[in-house]
This record gives sequence, structure tokens and C-alpha cells, in this order.
Amino acid sequence: MKIVLVIDQFDDANNGTTISARRFAAALKEHGNEVRVIATGKPTDYKYAVRQMRFLPIVEHLITSQGMRLAIPNRHVFEKAAAWADVVHFMMPSPLAIMGLKHVERLGIPHTAAFHCQPENITYTLHMGNSKRVNDFVYVKFRDTFFNRFTHIHCPSNMIAGQLRDHGYTARLHVISNGISPQYVYGRRPQEEWMQGKFNVLMVGRYAGEKRQDVLIEACTRCRHREEIQVILAGKGPLEKKYRRLAEKLSNPVVMEFYEPARLLEILHMADLYVHTSDAEIEAMSCMEAFACGLVPVIADSPRSATPQFALDERSLFPAGDSAALAEKIDWWMEHPREREEMGKRYGEHARQYALERSIEQTEEMFRMAIAEQRG
Repeated sequence: MKIVLVIDQFDDANNGTTISARRFAAALKEHGNEVRVIATGKPTDYKYAVRQMRFLPIVEHLITSQGMRLAIPNRHVFEKAAAWADVVHFMMPSPLAIMGLKHVERLGIPHTAAFHCQPENITYTLHMGNSKRVNDFVYVKFRDTFFNRFTHIHCPSNMIAGQLRDHGYTARLHVISNGISPQYVYGRRPQEEWMQGKFNVLMVGRYAGEKRQDVLIEACTRCRHREEIQVILAGKGPLEKKYRRLAEKLSNPVVMEFYEPARLLEILHMADLYVHTSDAEIEAMSCMEAFACGLVPVIADSPRSATPQFALDERSLFPAGDSAALAEKIDWWMEHPREREEMGKRYGEHARQYALERSIEQTEEMFRMAIAEQRG
């Protein structure tokens, strides 16, 4: 198949949607498909380049601090891409995609969408993440301006598919994991000097409101074994300064850094425990990659997060936002290294069902259905 992916930012792997899109494109190519993208950046043989939107400095900072860029819609680019494509797949409901969808519809090109942008990703940034009314409004806005014009939508989890059904989305919903890349496999390696002698608690994710790294920091100040704990927050984002201030209470200096994938993979194979505190999450690839490498996860049990589905028992769950309960879980896993090693192996096995290969096969089937419908 000839597949065009529409995503505002593709070049810099500094947010979850872009990372998933890059992995997705590479895997589709390995399956024998031809893949091109419509995105910002320099033109290449695989990219139809569009210009980046510019905003007032405060708005620009807000967007880029989330690891995102927005693109200026370009009719000629979409017409050129559509003339080549068998199917066009839209990754998020941005202005680029909304305008592009009109041209794809007019030209009669098969098209599908993915639901990667949870309303809370927007509303938490505006300090309204816990307002059901505001989140419902965003769901409805997404639905009426974009998603209800599709017949097939890729949903990375049952949780988000349920949210779309509850909010009146009419497309056929394909629940397909974003998939764990094959390099994320069970394995332990000797810890580097900066990790030795400490219990290294890792979380990967943007420093953003819905991710709730503050809960992990607070929990580690409450632990009985707090003198031994080193917190590693892998990521970047608008709340970095706030979290650095909060982390001054920790017994050991916090490690806060954005790691390239190869380096992050090394850290996943050296850390002692993975914690995922997010209140809202469509799937959480970072958590999946961690337990694929053999890290036991401790996950916030939030109704707006799909991540609790990965917990193999109650020892890997804590009430969302409850730092005292999380502290108890961290202490328990510290005090039971044999159980932690055993469960790490079980989680490594558990990860196999989310293999990227399987996700690609399911997505290809969705594309074939959309193409057959359009031809019909």
C-alpha cells in the first residue's frame, strides 16, 4: 500500500505521538508498504513539507514546551499527496488535518484517523484538567469538527474507545495497541556508578500537569527507605522548574533529563522500579517499554488512564494522586527484591502480546477495509 501519514511534527522525537508515528512509519515500511508524511520541516523524499505556524511568544512557548509544533495547512501539498496515496491516515485533529481532510474527501481518497490526543492533554495545560464539563466539550469539538467524518478510527486502548462511544463517535473503532518495538526486551545490565548504592525509581514522560510527577516526588519523601531512593524523571516539559523545586525535599538529588531512545533503553535495563503516576493516559508506551525490559511498574489507578490495564496484580496499582499509598508500594517492592525479580520476568513475558508486529498487521487490515469501502 501507499500510505500518507498526516502529523504536524515528525522530525523531532520529543513527544509520544511523534515517537509513535515514527515507529509506525518504519514498521509499515518493513512490511513492504510505501510511506510518506505531511509534516513541518525540510522536504525529503518521504516528506511533503509544510510551514510551521508562528504564534505570540507566550503561546509559542506553551506549544513547544509540550514537544509540539503546529503546521500551516497547504491545499497543494494535500492534492499532491492524495494523487499518490492509496490511503491517508490522520494522526491528530490539528488545523493541518482538518483542512487536509476536506481535500481528501473532495478527491475521494480513502482516509482513516487515530485518536492520540486526549482532551486532558490540552485542558491540564490550561489548569482545567479535572473539569468534566470542559473535557466533554473538547471531546464533542473533536467529534463534530473532525472524527465523525471518518468511518474508521484507531484507538490505542479500550479505555479511550469507551470514551469515544460515550461521547457519540460514530466510526468503527479499532482497538489496536501502538505496539512495543522489538528492541524493548527483558534484560538486566550492571548499573552505572551514578546509580550504584541507590534504589533507582524511574518515570518517563513529559513534565506536564496530567502526568503528575509531583505525586512520585512527594511519595519518595514519605518512604521509610527514602534515604536510599534516587528518583529519575526522564523527559522534559513546562513544569520542569516546578518539579526541580519540589524535588529539593528528596534525600538524594533528582535526575531530570531528556534521553534519546538508545540511552533510555540502557536506563530501563538498569533501573530498579518503574512508577507511572499519570491521571490521564491513552495507553502509555513508556510504561509498556519499561515492563517489557523487566521493570516492575507501579501504576496510578485512574479512570481516565488506560495504563492500569497492564497491572498483573494489586501490588502494581495505587489510588491515583495518593502519594502515601504510592510510598507504601515503593517500600514494599524495595523490601522484597526476590518478588521484584520474579515479577519483572513475568512482566517481560506479559509484554509479548503487545508486539509492534501484531499492531501493524491489525492497522494494515483497517487500511484495507477503508480502501475497499471507498472503492465500493
